[in-house]
Amino acid sequence: MPQQVHARIDDKIYEELREVSRIQNKPIQECLNEATLIYLSQVKPAQTTKKRKAAKFTFIDLFAGIGGMRRAFEKSRGTCVFSSEWDKYCQKTYLANYGELPEGDITKINARDIPDHDILVAGFPCQPFSIAGVSKKKSLGRKTGFLDKTQGTLFFDVARIIKEKRPKAFLLENVKNLKSHDKGNTWKIIMEVLEELDYEVHTAILDGQNYVPQHRERILLVGFDKKRYGSNVPFEFPQRKPRVKPKVRTILEKQVDARYTLSEHLWKYLQDYAEKHRAKGNGFGYGMVDLDGVTRTLSARYHKDGSEILIPQEQGTPRRLTPRECARLQGFGDDFQIPVSDTQAYRQFGNSVVVPLMAAVAQNIAKTMEALDAN
Repeated sequence: MPQQVHARIDDKIYEELREVSRIQNKPIQECLNEATLIYLSQVKPAQTTKKRKAAKFTFIDLFAGIGGMRRAFEKSRGTCVFSSEWDKYCQKTYLANYGELPEGDITKINARDIPDHDILVAGFPCQPFSIAGVSKKKSLGRKTGFLDKTQGTLFFDVARIIKEKRPKAFLLENVKNLKSHDKGNTWKIIMEVLEELDYEVHTAILDGQNYVPQHRERILLVGFDKKRYGSNVPFEFPQRKPRVKPKVRTILEKQVDARYTLSEHLWKYLQDYAEKHRAKGNGFGYGMVDLDGVTRTLSARYHKDGSEILIPQEQGTPRRLTPRECARLQGFGDDFQIPVSDTQAYRQFGNSVVVPLMAAVAQNIAKTMEALDAN
């Protein structure tokens, strides 16, 4: 339950607050809450130092989103020393849950200003790499480095931070199709760059359905510093295969507001759309969930109509998942705060990671690193 605090503030501060409230179209109370959280996040250096001393390892959280990776690595007693996320709504959710406001646009962050850390964690967006400049340099007989190959992409920022800070290890996460993206060119250059940086890279495609009731395949790249650890690092990805897979019914709320039920009009549209594509031999259509099975992959577009994951109801039309159910589907506990609108929440959870899967990967990275450091 929210606590009431009566505070006196100067007239000038109040007027500034009122102006911010008007511009952002938010109540003054909400602006005051956010300002207090930002202040608290900036006055905790002593606490952070104390945490770092107690931590097994330190890590940074790039393209942080709502902190799914952070939750995963904290479960292995890691301490986050830096985070970056440009989306203002994700920043709001991150701040509400971790008491820290992530740095903004990563392209404007100087790598030297980032604290030293053991593990770099990044779920970077993939973009096509231009090879025109590389081809020209090769024709002139000049060498090309990773700065040339990846300039103008967000992977460039991951690479320059790895080069500058030289973490012991990294975890990069992306969609399964990264390997085939841009006809394989993206994957080829990423691997070349990471090898050029002198890291041994292990890759795997893992499915979240062994941890949560959702079919969600993601490609993971785990790297270890060869300058520090040499080659042939004995790292293994987790291979969990539960006897009983998680079921959708376990993540459903008991009481669900009627606004999550599809209208008759939308339900008819989805059925007609699916039938039209079935007649053409296509597989497009809505996804009605088997409550004792797993869902399709939750996507950032879920806010549009919820069609990929529909929950059957005894009476009337099906419904979409609630934001809390989406959080559970990604493995976030019910303690996770959702301070944004439903639309933003759906986008955020659709773009996030399966927390328990990433926690298992984080644990294996931490164990491998600990064993290597002990030698």
